[in-house]
Amino acid sequence: MPTDAAEEIRGTAHGTAPVPLSVLDLVTVGAGRTASDALRTSVDIVRLAEARGFQRYWVAEHHSMPGVASSSPAVILAHLAAHTDRIRLGSGGVMLPNHAPLVIAEQFGTLEAMAPGRVDLGLGRAPGTDGATAAALRRTDRLNEGADDFPQQLAELIRFLDDDFPDGHPYARIHAVPGPVQAISPGGVQSAHRPPVWLLGSSGFSARLAGTLGLPFAFAHHFSAQNTVPALDLYRDSFRPSAVLDAPYALIGVAALAADDEKEARRQVLAAALNMVRLRTGRPGLVPTPEEAEAYDFSPMEEDFVRSWNANVIHGTADEVRAGLDDLQKRTGADELMLTANAHGGDVRLRSYELIADAYGLPTPA
Repeated sequence: MPTDAAEEIRGTAHGTAPVPLSVLDLVTVGAGRTASDALRTSVDIVRLAEARGFQRYWVAEHHSMPGVASSSPAVILAHLAAHTDRIRLGSGGVMLPNHAPLVIAEQFGTLEAMAPGRVDLGLGRAPGTDGATAAALRRTDRLNEGADDFPQQLAELIRFLDDDFPDGHPYARIHAVPGPVQAISPGGVQSAHRPPVWLLGSSGFSARLAGTLGLPFAFAHHFSAQNTVPALDLYRDSFRPSAVLDAPYALIGVAALAADDEKEARRQVLAAALNMVRLRTGRPGLVPTPEEAEAYDFSPMEEDFVRSWNANVIHGTADEVRAGLDDLQKRTGADELMLTANAHGGDVRLRSYELIADAYGLPTPA
């Protein structure tokens, strides 16, 4: 089991991929499908990702969105851990202001016990939902306070993960279990290892904080593309070596969908874009079928949104997607690309990752 945090953070590129490739899963639910269907697809994709040499598989926290069944990342990750042996599993991310830090330390300590040495804890400060749902999650309507307190919440969480509150601290006698306290208890044989922490963001706040703390950084290029280069520059400029990393390490989330022909790829991303139109206009629902999207009467404003949204979705044939990913990596200098394929059907998503793996010549199962 790895003991050096940097070894767990820095991935390995395979085949002709310029950097390590990973997967971000929103556990999307299409019209006519169930959450059970979506979770079965997640198992199929994580097995493929492990077999083909993808670096890690993260699950994102979202709430009150019918088409996204990833409200409980820790629960889903436990399910995926039972179906895998090697691939890193993590949150992309847990929205820390929605939770007590002790609860997250306990959840991810449990995951670490289930899958030793292959769990990542990615943290964000956004709610992962609308304001009313965030208020219900946090039991308060003072939402800005939660985001503003993020550095303090992060520090508290890391203290619980390391079990190192100083003497005299109100939490000095409180322990996150499973966790390091079991290694130092009489008769203890538990490893003191804990998951590496990543900071996630779509603006400069978490970029600067990750750099200042010497932590790895994950940027949400898939929905904040205009901020990608400025945020990565800020992260690198702010970076201070730490016990975790001696140099910056940044991955970016990328919307990418490959299909066997370009027309089919366009049909699939149009359906995903219609889903985003509905979400952004207060009408969240299940991911529509391509047929529904083709028949939908987009308003001029909606058409503008779709064009803008799909301009940042790398889609087409496998070769076209590979070329787009290569170009994006060169433009941003990202150390890792985390791909998310949003589509109505699980078979389409699975095929996309298979095609991309083939395009880069990633390892094939023996």
